[in-house]
Amino acid sequence: MTRLSCDDVLVPTDRAMRVGASWVPLLPADALDCSDDEGATVAGSWDAGARVREVPGCGNRRAWLVDTVEHEDDDGRGLSWLLEGAREALAAVARRPVERPVHGRARRLVGLPALGTGWGGAAGRRGALLQQLLPVLREAATEHGYDVALVLRRPSDLAAAQRVRRGEGGGWALPAALREVAEDLGARARAGELAVFVGAGVSAAAGRPTWEALLDELADRAGLGEGLTAGLTGLPPQDAAALLARELGRDELTAYVQQRFGPGPYALAHALVAGLPVREYVTTNYDPLVELAAADVGRPLRVLPFEEAAPGEPWLLKLHGDAAHPDSVVLTREQYLEFGDHRTALAGVLQTLLLTRHVLFVGTSMLDDDLIRIAHQVRSVLAAPGTATGRRNGTVLALQEDAVRARLWERDVDTVAMGDADVPGPEAARRLEVLLDLLGCLSSRPTGYLLDPAYRGLLDAGERTLSAALGEVATALTGGSGRSWAGQEVRRLLEELGHQDG
Repeated sequence: MTRLSCDDVLVPTDRAMRVGASWVPLLPADALDCSDDEGATVAGSWDAGARVREVPGCGNRRAWLVDTVEHEDDDGRGLSWLLEGAREALAAVARRPVERPVHGRARRLVGLPALGTGWGGAAGRRGALLQQLLPVLREAATEHGYDVALVLRRPSDLAAAQRVRRGEGGGWALPAALREVAEDLGARARAGELAVFVGAGVSAAAGRPTWEALLDELADRAGLGEGLTAGLTGLPPQDAAALLARELGRDELTAYVQQRFGPGPYALAHALVAGLPVREYVTTNYDPLVELAAADVGRPLRVLPFEEAAPGEPWLLKLHGDAAHPDSVVLTREQYLEFGDHRTALAGVLQTLLLTRHVLFVGTSMLDDDLIRIAHQVRSVLAAPGTATGRRNGTVLALQEDAVRARLWERDVDTVAMGDADVPGPEAARRLEVLLDLLGCLSSRPTGYLLDPAYRGLLDAGERTLSAALGEVATALTGGSGRSWAGQEVRRLLEELGHQDG
């Protein structure tokens, strides 16, 4: 939650305005009275009868305290009391005017956790809370015209939430054709067939520049006159970058790339992509936002070629380098030529994915020289005598319809537009987020909460019988059998089903 790029964040607290340590980074230091390893106390006091309070000094992303902890004199109001607090907080957020949502989103984004599952009274009743909280969030989003991101702590929490959403239709407002695309991609993800390519458009939603915007920023930094700046648009991007590198000096260019593409808040799309059950990711982006989002959703990525891939572990290939490793960044024509053999090896990884997986392209214009060359080489292999033909290797999720570009790539990939040319860019980008959200739901494991006691209320009679039987298996593993090779494999399976030791 602390790294998600959004307009407003709801922070759970109690009557003493005590917040857990994980929430402290959201709050300015001068808003805290005291802090320790377990959390901090926010300065100030509640207004009479209030449960919601805005924390001043948080900048563009506003933080709102919400009292979620019942006390002895609260008459055991339970979940209804928590839900009323959520409604009150979401209404307070709506009363704050926002002229322009963060990074040009079509709607402002409000982030919140499953209120009351930490120090609050719903810690052991997560299933019942989710069943009642999700409709409250949908109603608020519809009434107030913003988007809500529910951020959950554990894999079993996410699996249970997705089950509830599937049972209630989920509220994904998408045309039928886009729902069909999500269903097809979801089936591929569940079967282990899907890989993901992440382009600059995803990071643009987190405030990172696209290639064109980066060149404009560098030209401004170099102090080029209007004539030269205008002339840059007529050059191939790598040549424009080479000219700017000559004007700025390579060291200054590298330092600027590190500054603009360093760690920071990631976009909602980063979190949605990182949460997919996919093991292979490729990106041309220099920033670390995909891997930061993946770590936050409990799926840390090995970043290639800087780290070694591990069997069964997901990985991310940085095709054009990483800002944290400035010598690896490929930006200018000279760098493209210098890294010839090195980049050929990396490109081979993407070629392999195009031959063995269905690659989902998100946030890319498909005009990158490397992509065009790689696609041509794969196409040549598939066109060889005796090779199966007609197979498309991926799906491109484009924001707006572009018949010419779709025709250019029709032999290689399916191009799916979020809308026609009349759909504004921000609304098309939001529709892409909705599609990725639906894809995540359709591809998620439907059993990840089976052995989590907090979700026993979601189980039907047959699932409760199965859960009890698997619970006996978990008990058997507490002895010496749990240390054997077979015992470790069974323990891993039980953890995937929501079991937690202790």
